[in-house]
Amino acid sequence: MAKCLQVVCFVVGAICFAAVGAGFAVLFMNYSHDGSPNEEVHAECVLTQNPDEAGDVAGTIVFHHMRGSTTIHIEGNVTGLTPGLHGFHIHTYGVVGGDCGAAAAHYNPDGFVHGGPDAEIRHVGDLGNIESDEEGIAHVDIHDEIVSLYGDRAVVGRSVVVHAKEDDLGLGGDEGSLTTGNAGARLACCTIFLAPHDLEN
Repeated sequence: MAKCLQVVCFVVGAICFAAVGAGFAVLFMNYSHDGSPNEEVHAECVLTQNPDEAGDVAGTIVFHHMRGSTTIHIEGNVTGLTPGLHGFHIHTYGVVGGDCGAAAAHYNPDGFVHGGPDAEIRHVGDLGNIESDEEGIAHVDIHDEIVSLYGDRAVVGRSVVVHAKEDDLGLGGDEGSLTTGNAGARLACCTIFLAPHDLEN
């Protein structure tokens, strides 16, 4: 009986050791010493109009995190907007069917106040504004060093939200400014999913 118990303990121990070893191997393969990915990582987010808001906002946002880089490139087009600036954020939870309220607050694992994308103190999800032209089209072209597609702070599975108003970047002087940038209603939203590396926007 004791011998059987020793064999079971050995097998369980070996499995645990192998699992830990595999975990370290994956970590080593996917991340370099400076925290950048060892392979290209891409994600996509297809906007759906919030049924609680009037309009027909649509678009596709693509995230590119290139091998060896600590900067992410976020690009795409958003249509159906009123001309001008619109808050553009990453929120905490994924969404289904345009239920933008389910996205909850800005993604903010550090517990910081809201700020602009260039601010020293900001939410991870604070990407500032996108600007729509007279035809209602906004061209998204953002480079950011805080948003990531990998690791324990990855935004994959979270959501992009496009707002009705301009984000005041935390400079509005009131409580709303320090939480949401007073960016107003959530016009459209989408969940961020990993996508093939050869994805072209």
